Amino acid sequence: MSNVPVAPTGGVDEAGEDRILTIPNVISLIRLLCMPLFLYLLFGKDDALAAAVLMGALGATDWVDGYIARHYHQVSKLGKILDPVADRLLFFIGIGGILAYGAVPIWFAVMILVREVVVAITTVVLGAMGARRVDVTWFGKAGTFCLMVAFPMFLASEAAFSQADACRVIAWGFGIPGLVLSYYSWALYLPLGLKALELGRADRAAAEAAAG
Repeated sequence: MSNVPVAPTGGVDEAGEDRILTIPNVISLIRLLCMPLFLYLLFGKDDALAAAVLMGALGATDWVDGYIARHYHQVSKLGKILDPVADRLLFFIGIGGILAYGAVPIWFAVMILVREVVVAITTVVLGAMGARRVDVTWFGKAGTFCLMVAFPMFLASEAAFSQADACRVIAWGFGIPGLVLSYYSWALYLPLGLKALELGRADRAAAEAAAG
């Protein structure tokens, strides 16, 4: 976990951030385009295993595009918007679809979805109020990783193949830690959000003073 929980937004943009056609952006776009395919496999073809494999692959690409963006200097303004949008849609569509399919306990899926909805709304409100961007904590990243393993495994456990029971065990093995970590990171979000709001307002006051 970083010692600097809130990322600054002021200053000069890094060179190249206006780029649109980057590998991470292409990956994020492919993830978005694959979500209808996930729903088709699940409900159109009734192929739980194929849908589970696709969702697992889409979840894994979240780490891939982030790694490429950071290590190959392909961070872009578009990517900063496109990547979290793809993440949220994957979560909502994936979990919602698996819940509708009946492959995951209702209470478990609802707890995750409620947390995601509240965090998404809070992020929008803080941004509208002028807060700086709040960095994702290590606990949030670890929780997301666990859940992106758990939900495809819950879905795979409904497929007619020999490892279905093992998939159910793995799903709970990652699901419970993922639930705990995601709620713990949610508890950390309030103080981080308030700090981001304070710093954002300070940035705006400094900019107005400089302009005046």
